[in-house]
This record gives sequence, structure tokens and C-alpha cells, in this order.
Amino acid sequence: MVTANVIGSGPNGLAAAVTLAKAGVDVTVYERNATPGGGARSVEATLPGVLHDHCAGFHALSVNNAFFMDAELANFGLEWALPEIQYAHPLDYGHGAAAYRSVDQTSRLLHDPAWQTLFGPLARHFAKLSADVVQPMLQLPQSPIGFARFGLRAGLPANVLAKAFRTEQAKALFAGVAAHAFRPLHTLGSSAIGVTLLAAAHAVGWPVAKGGSQAIVDAMLKALVHHGGRVETGAHIDSLAELPAADIVMLNTGPRAAVDILGPAMPERVAAGLRRFRYGPAAATVSLAVEGGIPWTYEPARRAGTVHVGGSFAEIAVVEAQITKGKMPDNPYVLVGQQSAADPGRAHNNVHPIDAYAHVPSGYPHDATELIVRQLERFAPGVRERIVAQTSRTPADLEAENPNFVGGDIVSGANSMDQLLFRPRPSFNPYRLGPTGVYLCSASTPPGAGAHGMAGFNAARSALEDLQR
Repeated sequence: MVTANVIGSGPNGLAAAVTLAKAGVDVTVYERNATPGGGARSVEATLPGVLHDHCAGFHALSVNNAFFMDAELANFGLEWALPEIQYAHPLDYGHGAAAYRSVDQTSRLLHDPAWQTLFGPLARHFAKLSADVVQPMLQLPQSPIGFARFGLRAGLPANVLAKAFRTEQAKALFAGVAAHAFRPLHTLGSSAIGVTLLAAAHAVGWPVAKGGSQAIVDAMLKALVHHGGRVETGAHIDSLAELPAADIVMLNTGPRAAVDILGPAMPERVAAGLRRFRYGPAAATVSLAVEGGIPWTYEPARRAGTVHVGGSFAEIAVVEAQITKGKMPDNPYVLVGQQSAADPGRAHNNVHPIDAYAHVPSGYPHDATELIVRQLERFAPGVRERIVAQTSRTPADLEAENPNFVGGDIVSGANSMDQLLFRPRPSFNPYRLGPTGVYLCSASTPPGAGAHGMAGFNAARSALEDLQR
């Protein structure tokens, strides 16, 4: 029987393991922590009964993607839930903007027809678009015309694309989603991640896993066991020599960690490319237990699953540029997850779990709780008095929990234009690491961060194709 070792049990490691096991490979997953799941775990971070998502909370690229359909995770208990409003962006004085599933409704409420013009075609053809977006860029797209339409928008600096909008609300709504890239909004390609997530919001929504992101991991683990695989926890692997021989090895690690694990077995040209891989700014997180939820002045934000906090397009552009230069702003961009808006069962005795993080410079050494709460208070006066419990994590805490988050970079690599196109190094097959049967399958490979599992799925499919050859 063909055998495989998978190092790391985050969503991509588990996706690779499930894909291989389903194909008849004898798979063992090795996880350094006591609990599998990586960034897709859920924990009672504040109060008993109040479940917080450890990192990833909403999963826009997971619905109906190739991995989730192939793994049939619904058969293993995974259910999705959608909020009424996919994401919202409060502004000062009670103003704001919101993204609904309907692109027409969103455009109409924004009083800005450019929203429909730019994003309507992408949303209508999202199934074909997403199939291309989640693959390495150095491949022929399945839908060349649709991908070209996407590229004309995605390749632009976000501040250039924003000029198409005539209202400040539309510009701010776009800024909030573009800022997911952790990049200055004036740089080439800074629209790419925002455009992708926007199209997903209108096509399939930004769902949560019912019961928390841990439900995704639980379903993957059940699928893995069903197909004959296993997980060994508490297994910290520093070298392939520590593992039994296997036909396939999957590394759900950062690129530089892969160089260390493989050592001289990795060709120097591959190792040199991986050593050049760059990481971006960091996140500093806070988990809040909020009685009654956040009292946003902009009422639609109370019904949104995700809320982008940062003010106008111009304000967000300034602070995103600051963090990439190593400067911590007093008014950081904050992403707020209100999972109970989609999954009411997440609230406990009217106490709602709120998971928020601020964009901060790489390695920022301080607790950002006060900065985050101050930003919330700006758009939701009185929220401070509703907080009944809280915990926080610095970038160093995040990296200690998950070494793939180097410097606190939760997207596992800078989203500069070159790395958007060629992460982790220029290659027609970015998953292969040189030695026969060894592959990188982490979020540092295409299509990047998220609990969508596609990096692991793509790497596993590459391994299976190589075996057939």
C-alpha cells in the first residue's frame, strides 16, 4: 500500500490527508500540539459555554469548492449558516454601508451603480471564477474570459479601483474588504483579495460552520478516520529522519520550516527560493464576551456576520500603509467577527462571542485590547460596559501557538504582487519541494490563507498525479 506522512494538522494538512486517504493511501498526520486543527479550532476563550473561533471564523471560499465537494464533509456532520448581512462597514455619525447577498440590493442601497457594474459579473460567474482563483497562477484558466475580467479589477491598486465609486459609503465598503490583504491600498494587486471576497459574498455568502470552526476540523477528522487515516498529537517533527519512511510526505509548514525539515535533501535552488519568502504585517486579537452583542450605531452592522472597523477609505489607506512600515497607528483597522449573527446558538444566556483582531506591525509586542475596544466604542458607544469577559493574544502569542504565523502574520505570507502570483516561489508546481514525493501544502502555497483546504487538496492531487506517472 502507498503510504503518506503529513506534518501539521491545520485545515490544509487535514485536507491533504483526507484527499490522500480517500484515494486509498495509508495516511498518518503528525501534530505538534495536543489538539489538531491549527487556526480552525474553537475554544471557550472567555466564559464557559461561550465558544470563540481561535482564528478563522468565516469561510467565504469553502462553500462548494473542490475539496469540500470531494470530501463530502456534509456526510460527516458539517453544516453551514449564513448571516442576513454578509459584512458591514460603520462610519461616523451613525452612517455606514452593508454588503448583502444580492449585488443589486447592495448597489441600490449604496446609491452607487458602479458596484453592480464591477462586481455583478464576477458574482454571476463565481463558480467558474473561484475554480481558477484557488489554483496556482502559472496555469491556463478554465474560464479565460471570466478570469481576464477578474484580472482587470484584481490587478489594480485598491485606491485606483475605488475611484470608480461615487459615494463615500461604497468606497469605505470596498476598503474594508480590500484591507483583508494586509497591504497598502496604493500598491499593485491590492484589490485582488478584496475583489475575490466581494464576489464570494454576493455569490455564496460568508458562512460560518454551525457550532464553530472546530466543526470543520471535526468533520475532516471523521472523514480521515473513515478512510483509514490517523492523527498523532504531541509529535514535534524537526527532521524527516524522525518519521518512518513513506511514499508521500506533506508539509503543512511555513517555507523556511520546510527547508529546515528537509535539510540537504532539498535542492539548493528550491531552498533558496523558499528562504526568500516574505511575511507581512501581523494581527493582534481579542476575544470578547458581550452581553446583548455590540450596539452598533449603524443598525445593519448588528445583523452582519463580519464588521470592518476603520472609518473612511482614506483613513484605512493611511493605517494600512503605516503598519507595513512598522508603525502602530492609534486607530487601527479592526476586523470583527459576530458569528452568532449567522449561528444564534453561539450566544449563551444573551452573551455573544465576539472575535476581533487589529492589523499591527509584524512582531508588535504589545496587547492591543484597548486600541481595539476604543475603535469599537467609536462606532458602538456603550460597548465597553457590555463586555463581561475578555482575553487577548499578541503576535508573539499567535506565533507560539502556530509557528506558521511568523511574526503574527495570520495569512502566512506577504500578499505582495509577486507572492500573490508566485507564492511560495516561481514554479509551475509550487507544491513540489524537489525530493520525489515531498510537497508543501500550507497556506503559504496557492491559494493562500483560509480554512478552505484548497492548498492541501491541490498538493495532494499533485502527489497522486505524480504517483500515476
